[in-house]
Amino acid sequence: MQRKFKQLLNQYKLEVFHATHDKKSAEEISTECLKATEDVLKHKFHYHFHGLPDAGRVEVVNMINNYVREAILPPVIERIVHRQILLDKKLDALLRLQEQILETLSSDTTADKG
Repeated sequence: MQRKFKQLLNQYKLEVFHATHDKKSAEEISTECLKATEDVLKHKFHYHFHGLPDAGRVEVVNMINNYVREAILPPVIERIVHRQILLDKKLDALLRLQEQILETLSSDTTADKG
């Protein structure tokens, strides 16, 4: 039983390693990240003034808004999306490991009874 669990755990570790370091997987993750980043950046975010601002203040806010949208936001969102995709892949691998462990336990208990 313990040997089966070690084998399943080793299989899980290999799966996670390949999901995060394999060239094909890295390309898939990159394309998925770029698509998700584009989707997020397509949404338009607006700043609403609570009072009537003067023209200088509006110009400064618009400059800051444009700079953040074009220079700062894309790499930040890309990193967040990349991390989320990797965590999703690790979670999927962990769920498969859990299913295999439960199948192993259930098959072992039925073999003990029979």
